[in-house]
Amino acid sequence: MREQWTDERMDDLNHRVDRGFEEVNREFKTLRLEMRTEFASVRSDMRAEFAAVRSEMSTEFAAVRSEFTAVRSEFGGQMAQLNRTIIQLFGGMMATMAIGFAGLIATALTQL
Repeated sequence: MREQWTDERMDDLNHRVDRGFEEVNREFKTLRLEMRTEFASVRSDMRAEFAAVRSEMSTEFAAVRSEFTAVRSEFGGQMAQLNRTIIQLFGGMMATMAIGFAGLIATALTQL
């Protein structure tokens, strides 16, 4: 077998292997360039989408804050009215009880 492999054949094989590796290197360089371009495009798209989402979220959160402020304001006014009504009812009950006890005491004293 050694006799069949001449220096020329070895040199030819060596050149073919070198050409093969050069082709592989070119493919890798092309692939890297394509990947860089695509990744840059994806990053750009993601930045734009994230900016749009942030803007939309900011707008929506502002609307929610506004709604909560309105609810707090309305609820606060209703709570003040409820407190006033409870105090009036309690005062009325106390006055009724005081008048009732006064009448009971007066009745008891007249019975004596």
